Amino acid sequence: MERITIDPGICGGRPTIRGMRIRVQDVLELLAAGVPEPEILADYPDLEAEDLRASIAYAAREISHPVLIAS
Repeated sequence: MERITIDPGICGGRPTIRGMRIRVQDVLELLAAGVPEPEILADYPDLEAEDLRASIAYAAREISHPVLIAS
């Protein structure tokens, strides 16, 4: 199952969780603010723990870039 989806018709094409209107950015902001995972999952009953991990993995992939070596 693809947990992170991008659909131009949902949230303006921003990455969301499994096609729902829950943006990856929202999940990441909650985690960064220190909101415990059980609280996030209680507040968003459609989310699963794997969705939170997938959001973190997605963010890590997105900020990855090639290392440039000055010559």
